[in-house]
Amino acid sequence: MAGLAASGSNPDVELLYDINGLAKDAPAWFDRVMQYVGEYGLLLALLLLVLACWWTVRRRGGEDAAPSVAALVWAPLAAGVAVLVNVPIRGFVERPRPFRVHQGLEVLQPGKTDFSFVSDHATITMAMGVGLFVAHRRFGLVGIALALIEGFCRVYMGVHYPTDVVGGFALGTAVVLLLSPVAMALLTPLATAIERSPRAGRLITARRTPGHDTVVPGATAERHPGSEERDLAA
Repeated sequence: MAGLAASGSNPDVELLYDINGLAKDAPAWFDRVMQYVGEYGLLLALLLLVLACWWTVRRRGGEDAAPSVAALVWAPLAAGVAVLVNVPIRGFVERPRPFRVHQGLEVLQPGKTDFSFVSDHATITMAMGVGLFVAHRRFGLVGIALALIEGFCRVYMGVHYPTDVVGGFALGTAVVLLLSPVAMALLTPLATAIERSPRAGRLITARRTPGHDTVVPGATAERHPGSEERDLAA
């Protein structure tokens, strides 16, 4: 992998220079914005998106509230699991950061000393985006879009190759979908038990009229004919 990265004639490196070259032509203020957005901003935005989805699910209530909240809890947990899975992958591949191999890159986030493949930021954001999609389609589409923007930012900043980002997307997606049945089997009974609590139950549902646009794999509640939300596992 390191040998491939060292080659200046492969598409991965060429795309790296093309995207990172935009940072050289952009104003300094725009680069600072991209640095903050790519390093912290999109991660924060996804966390806020999960909270907004939880608030929506909670207000709608209904029979799907507990499994939906369980799926939302799984989204950040899956991101954490994916990062742990990435630890041995990075150690095995040992791909250096692109700015350590290639000259002339505009590095917006200096000081990175760990290996490059795969991108933790891409892994985390895509895991949360796909996890949101499992719980709620509309919020999930926004989350996946934010993850794609995160991947672009990491290459723009000069800290990752495009294939580092693609690998992170694949890892985050795989962890969410492959472990989702086990996670839901564990988290749904817990959310259901919390829902029965007089006080803590408000974390699951505000006990309003049930909605029909929040579904998760394995949910058995009857669906409204006009519902726009669909189950991933369908």
